[in-house]
Amino acid sequence: MWTRESGGLGLTFPLAGINNQNFLMRDDQTGSYWQQITGEAVSGPLRGRRLTLIASNELSFALWAAEEPDGTVLKSVPKFASDYEKKDWEVKMKKTRTVLSFADPARGLEPRSLLLGVQAFGASRAYPYDAVLHDKLILDRVGAEPVLLVVGPDEESVRVFRARIPGIEGHPAFYRTLDDHQAHPHDAGWLKQATTAPLLMDETTGSQWNFQGCAVSGKASGLCLEPVEAIKDYWFDWRNYNPKTTVFTLRH
Repeated sequence: MWTRESGGLGLTFPLAGINNQNFLMRDDQTGSYWQQITGEAVSGPLRGRRLTLIASNELSFALWAAEEPDGTVLKSVPKFASDYEKKDWEVKMKKTRTVLSFADPARGLEPRSLLLGVQAFGASRAYPYDAVLHDKLILDRVGAEPVLLVVGPDEESVRVFRARIPGIEGHPAFYRTLDDHQAHPHDAGWLKQATTAPLLMDETTGSQWNFQGCAVSGKASGLCLEPVEAIKDYWFDWRNYNPKTTVFTLRH
């Protein structure tokens, strides 16, 4: 998600075309072309400028609604309803050929393998989505910084945080405390309670943390971990724009 402003100029972006199956947008104000995944103007008067990233999460609707009960939802436009993709569009897309490949069978990566891409701290790292859902909590490094990836109480949504507690030296280890056997991700009442309930505990302070990355008890109570932006993407697309990316593998 990007701002629509560059240099004080408000921009509007109709879809202009596809480049390696990535949207190209042409702003109405200057005629510059912008790349969807990078937010960069790749041609035109504003070439080289980048839009400002807006932090966002890709969550299940049930979890988002539980966290934001007063939130609003973008309504579909009835006259364009037939143009919208069906709910199972990812099933169809998985079978669609790609212009680029970067297949890596040794690591189980096909062009359309889904992953979470993290570009932070001067490095890029890819996390196969199935591996994240399987492990539920991953402690890792991106560049020189410790990070943690945690699956939410709905067992579908994922957030990434910098694994450093503000004001505490070093980087603590975290472990998951939610009992998945008691989880009922389709029970709205249970999920609403679970969004603020402890999900993790750190070994340094013994504090308990929720899915928003905030400590709800213990020495660190009231402190929050720094969110790290992550994008859900296909391997071929992520690898194309992050040629030096590394790939996480489970260590079981």
